[in-house]
Amino acid sequence: MIVKVRSRSGRMPEYETAGSAGMDLRADLAEPVVLKPGERKLIPTGLFLEIEKGYEAQIRARSGLALKHGICLANGIGTIDSDYRGEVGVILVNLGSENFAIEDGDRIAQMVILKYERAEIVASDTLSETERGAGGFGHTGV
Repeated sequence: MIVKVRSRSGRMPEYETAGSAGMDLRADLAEPVVLKPGERKLIPTGLFLEIEKGYEAQIRARSGLALKHGICLANGIGTIDSDYRGEVGVILVNLGSENFAIEDGDRIAQMVILKYERAEIVASDTLSETERGAGGFGHTGV
């Protein structure tokens, strides 16, 4: 599948290894940004996408940034819909205990392209029975 990308900086999303599911996204900054502990900011990537209908781009945290510095995505996983044509921004939050500086070109997130199906929602007064039933959080034990 082809994803068309317009890049303000000329940098493109890239798979770092042959087995990578996600492409690294880089910050597109005129000057460094500092995230203080507990602070969140929208970091621009300078990327604009055209994704085929029936696909989405999921924006995910980089595990190394999360482990080493407590830098995560404020919204868990971001979704870029196929009809969105604006700039891809990454909402980073600093869950660490120290300031974290982001420089132009730093790898800040990863992007995975996934196929999806739209569900047809049907109102119903009854649902089928299952072994689990209404068992929720922790119902299966430790």
